[in-house]
Amino acid sequence: MALNIRPQSECEFDAMSLGECMVRLSPVNHGRIEFANLMDVWVGGGEYNATYALARYGMKTGWLGAVVDNPVGKIVLNHARAAGMDISEVVNMPYDGVGRAARMGLNFTEVGVGPRASVTMYDRGHSATSVLKPGDIDFKRIFKERGVRWLHTGGIFTCLSESTRAVAAEALKAAHEAGTIVSYDLNFRSKLWSSEEAIATTKPLVPYIDCLIGNEEDFQQVLGYEVEGLDEGLSKLDPSNFKTMVKKVAADFPNLKVIGTTLREVVSASVNNWSAILYWAETDEFFQGPQFDNLTIEDRVGGGDGFASGFIYAFLNGKTPQEAVNYGTCHGAMLQSTRGDTSQITFEELERVVGGGGARIIR
Repeated sequence: MALNIRPQSECEFDAMSLGECMVRLSPVNHGRIEFANLMDVWVGGGEYNATYALARYGMKTGWLGAVVDNPVGKIVLNHARAAGMDISEVVNMPYDGVGRAARMGLNFTEVGVGPRASVTMYDRGHSATSVLKPGDIDFKRIFKERGVRWLHTGGIFTCLSESTRAVAAEALKAAHEAGTIVSYDLNFRSKLWSSEEAIATTKPLVPYIDCLIGNEEDFQQVLGYEVEGLDEGLSKLDPSNFKTMVKKVAADFPNLKVIGTTLREVVSASVNNWSAILYWAETDEFFQGPQFDNLTIEDRVGGGDGFASGFIYAFLNGKTPQEAVNYGTCHGAMLQSTRGDTSQITFEELERVVGGGGARIIR
């Protein structure tokens, strides 16, 4: 049941992600959208964020998705290029001047503070990635001929449209057949689909997945597994309850080699308690990452993606399950110390925190 990761010598890429990348507009500081005179421009998408971080850490990565050929699409491509991500397989759709056929997805995000939660408002209908169809990306050629050691995708891509559900299945099957490790972040988005749709779509995909990631809501809403003992606001989390739930998932899907779960207790929009656990099927063991109590949150968006990219980095570099959950937990915590979706954390900073380093000034 150990991860049988393809060697670098036979692969062009360490990792690729499949998903939508959007342009995010956020009022400066902690402002409200309706009163905003200025907005910051960020780039991000759940799957894209993971390989962006891995590229910053020296891994050979790429992104699979779609853009339209206009300046907004180029914002996304330029952001990927800056980190060293390969975009040669991105589908570039013509822009019709209005966006009737395809457009770039936008999201407007307010960064909460204190008792006021962060809020995301989507403007992503008919986006380029959402209209991808089976056959638009040659997954068999990419995974077999170019060679990819790891594919990361998830529920945000799958839920965009009926066609992306078919594309997700096409990609996972092609990756599985090529011997590429597949990680899938459940990432439930209630604004994009219902729990019933999510469960019906996702369960048939799990046999092609090696590493499954999600939080308490994700496992409930996307796979139908209840986590016992949760209060309504999810403010107090007991890791033992998650372990019981994860055991049920592992029993139902014996192909899963790794199951990762982030643990977030929301004290306020500005302060969270943060950790994660990782189930390693080979030895039937759980490993817990460092506990970050009273973690100061600058921007919580992307924390789960930071966890995913941290543990993917560790496994690609031959580290142990305990080291993997440590890298993931620390990277997720650190990513939430900056604004924007994608990681601004350097590898040296991550290594320092993984090694137990504190936050004293570095001179």
